[in-house]
Amino acid sequence: MSGHSKWATIKHKKGALDAKRGRIFTRLIKELTVAARAGGGDPDMNPRLRTIIADAKAANMPAENIKRAIRRGTGEEPGVTYEEAQYEAYGPGGAAVILDVLTDNKNRTVGELRHLLEKGGGNLATANAVAWMFTKKGYIVIEKSKADEDKLMSAVLDAGADDLQDDGDNWEVLSSPELFSAVRDAVKTLGIEPATAEVSMIPQNHVKLEGKPAQQMLRLMEALDDHDDVQHVWSNFDIEEKEIEASLA
Repeated sequence: MSGHSKWATIKHKKGALDAKRGRIFTRLIKELTVAARAGGGDPDMNPRLRTIIADAKAANMPAENIKRAIRRGTGEEPGVTYEEAQYEAYGPGGAAVILDVLTDNKNRTVGELRHLLEKGGGNLATANAVAWMFTKKGYIVIEKSKADEDKLMSAVLDAGADDLQDDGDNWEVLSSPELFSAVRDAVKTLGIEPATAEVSMIPQNHVKLEGKPAQQMLRLMEALDDHDDVQHVWSNFDIEEKEIEASLA
């Protein structure tokens, strides 16, 4: 999991998320709308919506923005209709890429993603070309300096986590997607704010990248992550931390 973890946690540390607050709000509003449309506007009856509301609050999104997005999803307010889609791709060095997308125009979005991938040394792949390399999991990263191992392990396993793994400076907690919210709440009950907490596509193996392919891959990840319709981008690259830091400097 090392490549995935380093990319997520270093971006967090660098403040890249805060610098793109407006971008995050746009992404969350789309997710709130789609979740409410699919499962209703009551978070107590809609676990997916409940998780996204928690993410929106963690990003300091105003309560009225959250309510308005939910009302658009339930049809109480007019708004754009978004479709969910997942695209698969290859990046530099043969690294696998999965893109979760919310769009109001699939043809436009797929054309723009194809252009970004080709410009960045990658290409779109056919369905199921790389998805089999990933497993959907609840994924929480906690900096070791913030947590007592025994207390953390006890809390997350009691909440239903599958595993607690050591990744150098961080603990990584894995769970089924269904138990992600309970496990995240258990971590927060300890007074710990995770560096990363999401339902993620976890790679089963990694592709080691160095030098030019590594830098190409990191630039491509940034470009894809910045696209308005891309909600999440996952990859199975493994790149040394110093190269990631250099790309984000």
